[in-house]
Amino acid sequence: MSILQIVHHPNEILETKCKEVTSFDEKLHRLLDNMYDTMVAEDGVGLAAPQVGISRQIAIVDLGEDEDSELFELINPRIIDEKGNQVDLEGCLSFPGIYGKVPRAHEIKVKAQDRYGNEYFLHAEDFLARAIQHEIDHLYGVLFTSKVIEYVNESDLRDWSEEQ
Repeated sequence: MSILQIVHHPNEILETKCKEVTSFDEKLHRLLDNMYDTMVAEDGVGLAAPQVGISRQIAIVDLGEDEDSELFELINPRIIDEKGNQVDLEGCLSFPGIYGKVPRAHEIKVKAQDRYGNEYFLHAEDFLARAIQHEIDHLYGVLFTSKVIEYVNESDLRDWSEEQ
């Protein structure tokens, strides 16, 4: 597999709505595999196609907390229901060194397709819901910085994690 170049802000592709995926072929499978390798290499929990320069509705999320962690491949995803509120710290591979508190839904239901084009539904809560919402926002050109209610200095991150 290959490690892809992360697109950093400012870059027009990060603020552009992505096109739907219509071809579920080997090229898509290779891209998903490369996106996963890139996300792991960059120590991320999610990655959207525009972050690697591809304007398509493709995102992946893997919290990687333990060996039972699951990779979610989200093709043409839509949030179809959301409940509750949560505010927590977020960062983004396209904004190195920038962190902020962002409000998100606590619980979401997503309709998406897998790498073969099969439609599926996903229910997510807490941090998984947050990560999925962050990546889906990327597919619509919405950046987490537009939702930040308070920026947090990188030097304060340790204090933030100890408070949680």
